[in-house]
Amino acid sequence: MSDASTPATPAQAAPQLPDPGTLMRSKQYRRLLIAAAFIGVVVSFASWCFLELVHDIQQGVFVHLPSALGYKTAPDWWPLPVLAVAGVIIALAVARLPGRGGHEPADGFKAGAPTKPIDLPGILLAALASVGLGLVLGPEAPLIALGTGLGVLAVKLSRKDMPDQVIALLAAAAAFAAISSLFGSPIVGAIIIIEATGLGGPTLPVILLPGLLSAGIGSLVFIGMGTATGLSASAYAIQPLSLAPYREPAFTAFLWTIPLAVAVAVACFAIVRLGVAVKGLASRRPFVVIPVAAVVVAGLAIAFAKISGQGFQLVLFSGQDSMGPLVKNAATLSLGTLGLLIVFKGLAYGISLGSARGGPTFPAMFLGIVAGLLAGHLPGFSQTPAVAALMGAALVALLRLPLSSVIIAMFASQAGAGSGPLVIVAVVVSYITVLVLAARLEGKKATSGPAPLAGVATPPPVQG
Repeated sequence: MSDASTPATPAQAAPQLPDPGTLMRSKQYRRLLIAAAFIGVVVSFASWCFLELVHDIQQGVFVHLPSALGYKTAPDWWPLPVLAVAGVIIALAVARLPGRGGHEPADGFKAGAPTKPIDLPGILLAALASVGLGLVLGPEAPLIALGTGLGVLAVKLSRKDMPDQVIALLAAAAAFAAISSLFGSPIVGAIIIIEATGLGGPTLPVILLPGLLSAGIGSLVFIGMGTATGLSASAYAIQPLSLAPYREPAFTAFLWTIPLAVAVAVACFAIVRLGVAVKGLASRRPFVVIPVAAVVVAGLAIAFAKISGQGFQLVLFSGQDSMGPLVKNAATLSLGTLGLLIVFKGLAYGISLGSARGGPTFPAMFLGIVAGLLAGHLPGFSQTPAVAALMGAALVALLRLPLSSVIIAMFASQAGAGSGPLVIVAVVVSYITVLVLAARLEGKKATSGPAPLAGVATPPPVQG
């Protein structure tokens, strides 16, 4: 998929280059590294501004505005008008602006051509309405689009006759810089981009070095901006969970991990199918379906709050801000509340996948954590390995990126070496389960006549 709505990480970024060793020793390549560092600064500053704006919108709409109207906290009905407005804005961006609002998250975390600069306004508008106003999606796909779009723009402004190969390479470097801010590590971001774009072979170092340099220089921008403004990246970057160390995996933990990873994969596959169904409706009647879908998400959040007594914020948003507090306060949540959270958040997530614009990563992590907190009550399966393993299972079921799912789950959980084997087993089992389910669904579609719906074909081994 390489249209302008695809997240802007160039899968074709492994261009047909001369001998990599000769190229990397050349003067032209050193100039390219300098350009990558400059682009890293520009893209990281823009990404920082975008993430701060998203955070400010969330705080302003759900905290400061209710307070200004005389409420101590946002009333339970608050999400209804907010998400109705969000749905209208998203529909306008999708139907009326270039780029159709960007990557459609129901298609998974896919790589494609660099974003066209003309598409950026529509992509950013849809993302701010989706992520900022409470739809259940994260900011990673819009960030990648922002990064590669600005990378392409910077290259074309500096030199109009730049070869397409160089533009693709610098756009890939910009994607590294854009996404690394979310994970607090250029290395984690690099692994995700490498796996999502399918980079490999002898040209990998040619593309990897500019990307790492761009991400590393860009991370200094985030640190510097935080110091200069007093604003902390903890508002949007992944923070390690407060889990007890788990040093040695127990045999009973392996016995639980396999069937639970299958269950998580089946649930996540159902969520994606819901997203694909909503996407099909939204593509035909965006001005009706997208606002209605946003209101349904608001209704799910309100219903959860009424039934459980917890805040509606647990169902809304991507979940990245709630992961740490959720684990920290897990002892105060009943098993029924955790089960309800999976149901309502999962439904809201599936609807958001098909109707809004954003990334699929953080809601998948959140649902995996909730599933792990539930599984941590099983005999012989403690909370720490359960959370780490099922987080990885949920991630790979949505992203279809096995290595990235393992790395993110281990990085976010900080669960210790003992959890590593369990995370790997959970990711492998979940990945195979999703591939089997997708293949069977595709086979049924083929034998029944109509062409299979988008998003259900068996993916290549390392692409999302």
